[in-house]
Amino acid sequence: MSQKIKIRLYINQNLSRSPEIVPGEAQVHYLNNVLRLEDGAVLAAFDGINGEYSFRLRKNGKKSLVLERIEKLRELYLPPDLWLLFAPVKKDKTDFIIEKAGELGVRKIIPTITKHTISDRVKTERYLAQAVEACEQCRRVDVPEIGEPVTLSALLKSWDRQRILYYMDETGNGANIYQAFGSKAVPAAILVGPEGGFSPTELELLAAQDFTLGVSLGPRILRAETAAAAALSCWQAICGDWKNEE
Repeated sequence: MSQKIKIRLYINQNLSRSPEIVPGEAQVHYLNNVLRLEDGAVLAAFDGINGEYSFRLRKNGKKSLVLERIEKLRELYLPPDLWLLFAPVKKDKTDFIIEKAGELGVRKIIPTITKHTISDRVKTERYLAQAVEACEQCRRVDVPEIGEPVTLSALLKSWDRQRILYYMDETGNGANIYQAFGSKAVPAAILVGPEGGFSPTELELLAAQDFTLGVSLGPRILRAETAAAAALSCWQAICGDWKNEE
């Protein structure tokens, strides 16, 4: 049945607790006035903790509605434990990074402030909304966590050393990506720098840690958003859940 349902929503409620769900005001507006769904329409919804369910829409007048649970479609599936740390860039490019992180199965996204980061463009609420939209589109049944902005130095000081941190090194000194990603699977994190790259001091700081590994993305200098998508794709192909697909 899930393959036939085209409309998917993330609803920030425990969908297993009640046979009827009352969506929030914004989602009621979306269902009624944007999608213009009729009474009895069927849609899918997930909450990030219980999997995915099908619901039937029941209208109560012109401005209110409830969703009646029909059946469970899928159990919760969490992708491999991969985080993305990125230095926010221009708005449209940051939008792209968040969207692709959601589509590529990242479990946590952390805006990381570096020397060349434009820090006043960090808007975590917007990031979460974009991540949710990406998950709705790509049929994920979980939603990545959005961490609060943190400086690179503070991040490294509080880092859990059990999680390997791969940083994208555009100087040409990084390890081969296939060998690097194949050395340890999870838990892992990928760090992508800002436009202009990491400063020499930041590169020295990163290289000095015992839980980091500089990785090369090839002979060409990539834009920040391209580097993020490329690194995440390579990781998923080498040691993520892509390799489990038949």
